[in-house]
Amino acid sequence: FLPITYLNSQLETMMNVPGAVLLAPSSSGKQYDMMYYLKGAAAGGICCSITHAALTPVDVVKTRVQLDPVKYNSGLIGGFRTVIAEEGAMALTTGLGATAAGYFVQGWFKFGGVEFFKIKSVESMGEEKAWENKTAIYLGSAAVAETIADLFLCPLEAVRIRSVSDPEFCDGLADGFGKMLKQEGVGGFYAGLAPILAKQVPYTMAKFAVQGAAADSIYSSMGKTPADLSGGMNVSVSLASGVIAGVAAAIISHPADTLLSKVNKAGAGGDGPMITRLSNIAKEVGFVNLCTVGLLPRCVMIGTLTAGQFGIFDTVMNTLGASKFHFHNPNAH
Repeated sequence: FLPITYLNSQLETMMNVPGAVLLAPSSSGKQYDMMYYLKGAAAGGICCSITHAALTPVDVVKTRVQLDPVKYNSGLIGGFRTVIAEEGAMALTTGLGATAAGYFVQGWFKFGGVEFFKIKSVESMGEEKAWENKTAIYLGSAAVAETIADLFLCPLEAVRIRSVSDPEFCDGLADGFGKMLKQEGVGGFYAGLAPILAKQVPYTMAKFAVQGAAADSIYSSMGKTPADLSGGMNVSVSLASGVIAGVAAAIISHPADTLLSKVNKAGAGGDGPMITRLSNIAKEVGFVNLCTVGLLPRCVMIGTLTAGQFGIFDTVMNTLGASKFHFHNPNAH
């Protein structure tokens, strides 16, 4: 119930602010103006923050499996038991603050950016050409939006992974930032930028492109368009297509996710430039292990997380009075 309670509190806060900007109708009269993009960004921040925060325990175990596969060698459930037995149940919430804050910022730029670049592409190309090239538009919009978002996410992700790999490292997000800055300087926050881009950009490209294609297939099989269905039915389509997209994206991005988990561990990969450190870690772990260690819990986590993100995004957009953009085939009858 935590994600639902959190979502309700966020929406109530926005509604109770006098003259809340996000709940105001567009002043320009256009359907897709700056107000629409702000609502999309806010919905993206909320959906990413909720889903990643709710799955923090799974992410803690997944990260431990990637960092120490010899110790955590009994699968997802066994990993939970080991962490709880050795450190207590609260250890499963390690990095919760950094996760919630980091992914709110990332979701703001990612979902808001995808909506912005997607709609601007359609306006530039025209509906017919955009319909024919919608997969390329999804891929390009997601790549640019995710790159921007990761510049803001990377420092928070570095603190989160350090706190998970070393529970004694810090006492909360602010303490972690202070210690990391003192010990490693600003560069320490961006030590994982290369692998986070290598993980997140293909992941987000696959997530949005596969979700879009899956949703279109579902609508096509029903003989309906999003405009023909209720808000609840459209959310159901988003949930179903989100599961498919999440599993595909998890498989594609998993090797880089393993590298990211390891490179933020103190001393990982030795000294020298980041590329050298990443290369050393890849050689030590081996390609097969990079692709498979921790993959099952990641598929469970990302499949659930992605479905939740798209479902919550649509719900928040509806609550804010925004009609989510969908590609339209102008030749459909």
